[in-house]
Amino acid sequence: MSIRRKLLVALLSALLLIGLAASGATWFAVHKEADDVFDYQLQQMALSLRDQTMQNQAEFFPGFDYDFIVQVWDPAGALVYLSNQSILLPQGDNGFGTVPVNGRDWRVFTLSQADKTIQVAAPVSLRRDRAVSMALRILVPIVAAIPLFALLVFLIVGEGLKPLEEIAAAIRRRAPTSLEPLPDGGLPEEVRPMVSELNGLLERLREAIETQKRFTADAAHELRSPLTALQLQIQLVERARSREELRDALEQLKAGARRASRLVEQMLTMARLAPEATLEEPAALDLDRLAASVVAEFEPLAEAKAIELRLGRVEPARAIGQEQALHTLAGNLVDNAIRYTPPGGRVIVEIRSEEGGAVLDVKDTGPGIPAEARQRVFDRFYRLPGSGVEGSGLGLAIVKQIADAHRAEITLGETEIDRGLEVTVRFPKAPAG
Repeated sequence: MSIRRKLLVALLSALLLIGLAASGATWFAVHKEADDVFDYQLQQMALSLRDQTMQNQAEFFPGFDYDFIVQVWDPAGALVYLSNQSILLPQGDNGFGTVPVNGRDWRVFTLSQADKTIQVAAPVSLRRDRAVSMALRILVPIVAAIPLFALLVFLIVGEGLKPLEEIAAAIRRRAPTSLEPLPDGGLPEEVRPMVSELNGLLERLREAIETQKRFTADAAHELRSPLTALQLQIQLVERARSREELRDALEQLKAGARRASRLVEQMLTMARLAPEATLEEPAALDLDRLAASVVAEFEPLAEAKAIELRLGRVEPARAIGQEQALHTLAGNLVDNAIRYTPPGGRVIVEIRSEEGGAVLDVKDTGPGIPAEARQRVFDRFYRLPGSGVEGSGLGLAIVKQIADAHRAEITLGETEIDRGLEVTVRFPKAPAG
């Protein structure tokens, strides 16, 4: 159901309820007013007769309204005057009362004096008819105005929804590639927050698309080299003339395939961690257990390069995050450290708890990173010149992206003894429990 229809139904329903309540209140008020007026009239008629002598009916009430009945009784209980011969009311007590006579209810006022008793009565239906007539005079104009009110409500609601219709029309007129913000000048206060949030969404979408475009362009450029290398290595295999040449060419082909596979794997990881991607819900994680798991996973790679990979100082520490993403972060740091550390070196992973939150440290005895290059190493596809280490250039970029998503601070420094690289990741403090 549209907003316009909802508002119309709600307003007209409210009007109907108010009208019914007003009609009920009007009916009870008018009915009571008619009762009071008629009772007052009966009382005044009786009081006007108390000093009169009953000579004859024609002299007493010329042009008498036969909707009313007047009876006069003497002290002995004999009827001395009756205005309507067809109706006889029973003699009653002083004051007001209602009695049935000839199948009709009559409202009676009795006034007793020393010399006579006067009764004045009128049918109850008379006052009901008068009450209905009075109520209709009040309610008919109101009922007649309901269609006009409904039309006014329709026009007012339409005018109130006009800004939303203008926004919808502006969006319809746009090209599919247009992500410019919507104009918010002159909008009502109730609509402006929605347009502001929509513009924020468009801006985030534009940034995400631009990021994806840059990533696609960079990926195409980076994939060109390994694919070209694979083609050349295949040609070497085809041209091999001896078993030794064939074996060497196949080894080079395997290494090239591994590099290409590593690059594609890192690119897929980067795409999966993009801000617009859907990831698992964050939860409280034990970083000490996660670090132990990562060290165990990379021990074979470290042993193959004769590198000592171990846990250093490990304290119980918790962080709020996505487990797979944080495992990727720690894994990339350890993998990067193993790749750049020469044989016989060490890679140490530490976890500690500080006042502000949990801290992950990965230290190695490699060549480190020059201070002037420490910001650039987080760029996609950036490689340290002259390092002699093969890589995709995405490892630290992925680490930075995961750290940013978890509001963690990442810093690069030097180890105290061997002046190798020390990567420190500080996570926000996890809530207790």
